[in-house]
Amino acid sequence: MKKSISFLLLAVSLALPAAAQQDPKAGKILDQMSAKYQALKAFQATFTQTLENPSAKVKQNINGDIVVSGQKFRLKISGQEVINDGKTTWTYLKNENEVNISDSDPDSQEMSPSQIYTMYKKGYKYNYVQQVTESGEPLDVIELAPENRQNDVFKVRLKVRKKDASVKSWQMFKKNGNQYTFLIKNFKPNPPTDAGTFAFDKAKYKGVKVVDLR
Repeated sequence: MKKSISFLLLAVSLALPAAAQQDPKAGKILDQMSAKYQALKAFQATFTQTLENPSAKVKQNINGDIVVSGQKFRLKISGQEVINDGKTTWTYLKNENEVNISDSDPDSQEMSPSQIYTMYKKGYKYNYVQQVTESGEPLDVIELAPENRQNDVFKVRLKVRKKDASVKSWQMFKKNGNQYTFLIKNFKPNPPTDAGTFAFDKAKYKGVKVVDLR
């Protein structure tokens, strides 16, 4: 099975010891941001993911679309479609016309992308960095660092809009020099969803090869 797409690395190593003393200003902003998203029944957004490695002179952009409802999500990005109903994960690879099925493990690295809104609550130290203005929009910049130094990710930087506590972007820094930036676009709160939104319908993928890894 191919490795899961990099978007799912956002939730890497969340099951860590509770954080020590935290920055209260950053904590207040993060709590407001988290409450905003957890109050929604669902949300949909398009996004741009940028992979950069300055030392290797690498910069790549890809666009994606995601629908999230609690721990359920449906993600489309770079020829892949990942569907999770909270219990089962389907990863569809368009070029191979193949779907891999696995159990959804909330303690694994393949967690719901919605965890970006709660990850700070467990295993991360957070600090307020500064206020910046981008395109005339004031943003609070907060950095999170995992308490586990064995984590491949050593820093996550969030940019939160001051006007409504929504996330504009986040950036993940890895020890291998890779930097992943996720810029949220066209955010839609509470889009219409049903059971079919978060399930893989084999009938819609003619001739698909099913690989059950459970």
